[in-house]
Amino acid sequence: MTMLRALPAARLETTTAVTDGVRRFDGFLMRDLLAHVGAQGTSVTARALNDYVIEIEIEEFNRFDVLVAYEMDGEPLSPSDKGPLWIVYPRDQHAELQDIRFDYRWVWQLRWLDIG
Repeated sequence: MTMLRALPAARLETTTAVTDGVRRFDGFLMRDLLAHVGAQGTSVTARALNDYVIEIEIEEFNRFDVLVAYEMDGEPLSPSDKGPLWIVYPRDQHAELQDIRFDYRWVWQLRWLDIG
């Protein structure tokens, strides 16, 4: 987590499909993480602690300010509250992100990423 917190900080305020009202998320942009590790590829496979898996095109991270959050409303995310990391899309800033297909990409309890 120390390396992740060393990435440039980013903040996003948005609603989610699984919480009430607008929430403030703090973390880092997924594209900053990918640049930091020198990622080569066209997609990222994200896996959660519960083994939920989804593949996301890297182009989305360049098109939208997708956050990997470690805090919500100023509190660290715990495993019982979607943490320790949660992929968060700026759904209130882009109407197209309110489509249910994007809700499936909000991986909470993020465990690992595989770049392919």
